[in-house]
Amino acid sequence: MYRSHNCGELNASHINTEVTLAGWVQKSRDKGFMNWVDLRDRYGITQLIFDESRTEKTVFELAKTLGREFVIQVKGTVIERESKNTTIPTGEIEINVSELNTLNEALTPPFTIEDNTDGGDDIRMKYRYLDLRRNNVRGNLMLRHQIAFETRRYLDQLGFIEVETPVLQPIPGGASARPFITHHNALDIPLYMRVANELYLKRLIVGGFEGVYEFSKNFRNEGMDRTHNPEFTAMEIYVTKPSVLKRLSKELP
Repeated sequence: MYRSHNCGELNASHINTEVTLAGWVQKSRDKGFMNWVDLRDRYGITQLIFDESRTEKTVFELAKTLGREFVIQVKGTVIERESKNTTIPTGEIEINVSELNTLNEALTPPFTIEDNTDGGDDIRMKYRYLDLRRNNVRGNLMLRHQIAFETRRYLDQLGFIEVETPVLQPIPGGASARPFITHHNALDIPLYMRVANELYLKRLIVGGFEGVYEFSKNFRNEGMDRTHNPEFTAMEIYVTKPSVLKRLSKELP
């Protein structure tokens, strides 16, 4: 079994439970006769304890070799933590490790994988796959997912239909004043352009759909600098049903 629990769910109710965890080494604190390791996954952090008097010698010595971002798997018993940490959900417990398996070693990361990291924007973007392991970055992605999920759930209750319209349309066409033009791989001439998606959504309304919406990819080819992204996501809603319009006017700001 790869893991029995994640690193964010264990608490005092699990004391004396045998568990298997896996994740990245956040940091370790070696006191000679005792070693503490913070194990991290996408759900949280759990503290591991390696005690010279209780831990098998080979496991104890292996724990001393762990570095930041090593990927490990541990088995052990949930015990009450003497010095509790009230800032994390797992702060009341720690794992008395009996088995340790190093799944993958890692070089020292170029910046600390923490909320208040010491890495600047340039280096974090260069190693974006490491930056994505930080709680605040992951939290932003999860928040975006939750907003989109709740929006879809809400509109589904109102009878809306989610659609997907074309991103590119053969020239001529389009409503944007400065459209993006793409080139064919074989022919050095512009063939397709981005078309405003409301043209398609309006056709659906004319076709009898009383409520449609789309999370669409949009592009801009103006003001290109480090503060402007050439693409972004927008939401388009079209509705004609009177009862839905009345409800939306009351519930939405």
